[in-house]
Parts: sequence; structure tokens; C-alpha cells
Amino acid sequence: MHIPKKGLRALGIAESYTGRSFSQLAGVVMRKDLRIDGFIFSQVTVGGMDATESILTMADEIERSDINVIMLSGCVIAWFNVIDPAKIAQHTGKPVICVTYEESDGLLEDIRHHFPGDIQRLSAYRNLGKRSRVDLHTKQAIFIRCWGIADSDGSCLCNDFTVEGKIPEPLRVARLCARRLVPCP
Repeated sequence: MHIPKKGLRALGIAESYTGRSFSQLAGVVMRKDLRIDGFIFSQVTVGGMDATESILTMADEIERSDINVIMLSGCVIAWFNVIDPAKIAQHTGKPVICVTYEESDGLLEDIRHHFPGDIQRLSAYRNLGKRSRVDLHTKQAIFIRCWGIADSDGSCLCNDFTVEGKIPEPLRVARLCARRLVPCP
């Protein structure tokens, strides 16, 4: 992948969690020059373990061979539905960058509390590994985990895709789309 290329495309995937039985996912294909180039949508089960499969389906159904990287807004979504980014990178052949926005001690104790004895969920969470801090040109900090790409390249891409604040544009637009799709109660 040629990181400086303006036409580089990211598939940014974010959710809108409402506490219902499902959470809405939206995917936005965006070029590095910030042109939007496509959309894809799905849902995941709140408290389930189907997020990885939903994202794989999105990546397959969008049928875009020109996507260079997949960006995820979080690795744990929809009330502890843990994503397996390594599986996504392997299946798609595309690097995956998972972005989070707050420093924390992690979710291990929360998972143990809400899902006692759920060895699969605990193992999936532990397999995510450590996050790396990225200080953006906007003077904000984010935290990333990368698969199939060096942290330094993931950091550069997040910086390149961030216009203001701390949310890279593919993830910001995907989150806006997902929120709009969730029906009102």
C-alpha cells in the first residue's frame, strides 16, 4: 500500500448502539482526499458475538477490490460484541485499523461481570492485544490496534483521514449514517 496516495480508499465501519436488541452498522468507502465513494449497512446483535461475521459480510457484499484498508470504530461494540480484526484482515486481505478514543484500563472486568463464565468472549477480548497511542496533528489523541499494517503506518493513515477533532473521517461519516438509520422508539 502506498500511504501518501490521495486515491487510497478506506472502508470505515461504525455503529449506532441504542440499547435495543440490535445495533446498526454503517460502512463508508472514502478516499484519502475525503471523497465518499460508497456505503454498506448491516446489524449486529446487542450482547451477541456476531460482529465479526456481520463485518465480513459487509466487506464481501460491497464488492470493492479498490479498498486499501478497513477502519473500525472500536473492537468491542453493541454491548460487548467483540470483533476479531485478525480474522477480518485474513479474510479480506486488507489491513485493519481499530480506533478508540479514550484512555482506559480495558473491559476485562466488565466482561467478567456481565458475562460470567463466557470463555469465548474473554478470549476474543484478550486476543485484541494492547493499544498504541497516536497523537494527531489536531492535538488530540486516539488509540489504535493494527492488523496487517505497522502501527506507524496506521498512525499516518489516521492522521491523514482526520480533519478536525479526533475521529478519522471515514469513521465519523459512518457513525453519522448508522445513527440516522436507527428507527426512533
